[in-house]
Amino acid sequence: MPLREFTLPDVGEGLTEAEIIAWQVGPGDEVTVNQVICEIETAKAAVELPCPWAGTVSALLAEPGKTIQVGTPIISIDTGGAEAPARSTADEEAVPNLVGYGPRQASATRRPRRTPPSDERPARTDPSDESVVRPNGSARNGDRPVPLAKPPVRKLAKDLGIDLRSLSGSGEGGVITRADVEGAAAPAPAAPAASAGGVRREPIRGVRRATAAAVAGSAFTAPHVTEFLAVDVTATMELRDRLRATREYREVKLTPLAFVAKAVCLAAKRTPDVNASWDEPAGEIVYYDRVQLGIAAATPRGLIVPKIRDADTLSLRELAGALEGLTDTARSGKTPPSDLVGGTFTITNVGVFGVDSGTPIINPGEAAILAVGAIKPMPWVVDGELAVRTVCQLALSFDHRLVDGEQGSRFLADVGALLTDPGLALTW
Repeated sequence: MPLREFTLPDVGEGLTEAEIIAWQVGPGDEVTVNQVICEIETAKAAVELPCPWAGTVSALLAEPGKTIQVGTPIISIDTGGAEAPARSTADEEAVPNLVGYGPRQASATRRPRRTPPSDERPARTDPSDESVVRPNGSARNGDRPVPLAKPPVRKLAKDLGIDLRSLSGSGEGGVITRADVEGAAAPAPAAPAASAGGVRREPIRGVRRATAAAVAGSAFTAPHVTEFLAVDVTATMELRDRLRATREYREVKLTPLAFVAKAVCLAAKRTPDVNASWDEPAGEIVYYDRVQLGIAAATPRGLIVPKIRDADTLSLRELAGALEGLTDTARSGKTPPSDLVGGTFTITNVGVFGVDSGTPIINPGEAAILAVGAIKPMPWVVDGELAVRTVCQLALSFDHRLVDGEQGSRFLADVGALLTDPGLALTW
């Protein structure tokens, strides 16, 4: 029988493994080229995996929840016709692009983003689709058929940590409903007698594993220095209020972070040492002409740092729009892996949590990171008199191999000066 085994593709960006989150097809299903067959999660993002061939699913070879290595067979497909030829490098290259990954390419320090033409993009599955699909694994779990559920219900079960195979569907034909999942997630009645506190264990994987490896590697490789600066940002906040009332900024969410991003890009031009990387194997310091600005974002999957490409070429309005789009995409879990690599400088906004400051850890491969604290009214001396001003704390961590105290201090002072008096930007 002309069976072809589809192996987990090399998704690039240095990733060697992924976890099957959920299957969207099952044995006996007819599939077409570029049809999404499953969702996988790497250390960087969750992406949909398209099928490279048309045919009939013969078997699912990888179970949901299992981490598998690149090159491991995950599904076999009866393609019909003549026996499939032996796999080759050319055959591998014919596999459609992963959603969000773009075309396979050689590793490079900086990668331009590419949006495939519409005829190259693999088909996507609309999460609001009300059709019932097989959610996972093989067609049977022991002697019990795998239950059926609609995509929104499968997503709810995943978010709540409910194994669909443990439920009995109350819907027509045994389909699991939202009520079934919510009922399984409801807390059990409290025990009548007091019991000792318990513990909960979760496997270290995905974004959490990648974050742990990155921050540990950075903390024990790059000699960190952190400097702090309190800044009177009253003038910047007043400018923000004026701009928000104009027609040009009416349709964009103008946040204080946009002003910080603009200040960072301008200050980096005056102190290029902060927009560089340490290449140990080559024995070189690499300076970048453009700022690939990373914005640390807290998401349900953990901390990720998507990038605003060539941020130094963008206007304040363009930066504000990029920040809004980046944040929305990150929170929805749709950030493509290509947007999570190749950064040159990072901003982390701890102020959104009401925190004044901190000592941020540098993103691996970068020279510095800026933490922005809460913006709030505080007593401040103005022209020798005490006044209430809007104040923000900045904290800059930098790699002392690349940046001396002089350069780090000058850069931080420049950012502070621009936020104190945004009109200075006209003179630089």
